[in-house]
Amino acid sequence: MNNKPLVSVITPFFNAEKFFEEAIESVIAQTYECWELLLVDDGSTDKSTEIAQKYARKYPEKIRYLEHENHQNRGKSTSRNLGISHAKGDYIALLDADDIFLPQKLEQQVSILESQPETGMVYGPTLYWYSWTGKPSDIRRDYLGKLGVKPNTLFQPPMLLTLFLKYPGMLPCTCGLLARRQVVEETGGFDETIQHMYEDQVFLAKICLKSPVFVEGGCWDKYRQHPDSSSYVAIRTGEYHPFKPNPVRLIFLNWLGEYISAQKVQDSELWQAHHKALWPYRHPRLSTFVTPAQYLITLIAGRVKWLVMSYAKKPGFSEKS
Repeated sequence: MNNKPLVSVITPFFNAEKFFEEAIESVIAQTYECWELLLVDDGSTDKSTEIAQKYARKYPEKIRYLEHENHQNRGKSTSRNLGISHAKGDYIALLDADDIFLPQKLEQQVSILESQPETGMVYGPTLYWYSWTGKPSDIRRDYLGKLGVKPNTLFQPPMLLTLFLKYPGMLPCTCGLLARRQVVEETGGFDETIQHMYEDQVFLAKICLKSPVFVEGGCWDKYRQHPDSSSYVAIRTGEYHPFKPNPVRLIFLNWLGEYISAQKVQDSELWQAHHKALWPYRHPRLSTFVTPAQYLITLIAGRVKWLVMSYAKKPGFSEKS
């Protein structure tokens, strides 16, 4: 009898035929065998619907195909929530249709959460993956995302959320995490008022306010970099910028202020970080001149802080051996 906990992998997709099969195969290749894969069709019009249905027929005990009523396009958050609502697993993993898991991702992350009953989520650094093209110039562009904190560390809420606000570059990718389904359900999953960008940060914020989170140093996934991804498209249209004030980040920050107020969070450091993040939007003319210098200072200060944190413990987190 298999007593291992089931992992539900949620993969929403919309016109994802180019990379879809590679994403699915990366789940099938997991060394941990107790998983189910829920493929959530967000109204695709290309061959990705056919691909998903093909895999669901081939692996009926492991893979399920879901879609919205009348094959509607409802957005990332609604699609992920549909998958979560049908999940049977003890744990929830998220995989976009253009990314991949490395073979030991589920096995190693399940082991961590099974050994730490108090921990609601685990994540590690993600490989930003350019070399999928096979071009020599792209092979040199691959890099491992910065954790920004000491690895193998358990963070109590809301410490990670405060750090995410101060240093946005340390945010984990959704494909890098594994969360307890109970925690995901208790926090309400994805907020369906935010569908396109920052929906992942909303999800992370809710969990980091609710539950301890363990940060591991190992890489378990690859985040494919390509010009058709939603983040690249948003940068081209001016909707999003990774370093400058932008409309979608303001939406997130306004949502976050309302959420932490509703949750009656009194943590002064979190509120200070939130107010500081909003400053460029409240003072747009000043931020035109201040923000670039501020970013450089913050980047340097962040690097120094991570070095200090690598050798010293701070209140709010504890090291796991």
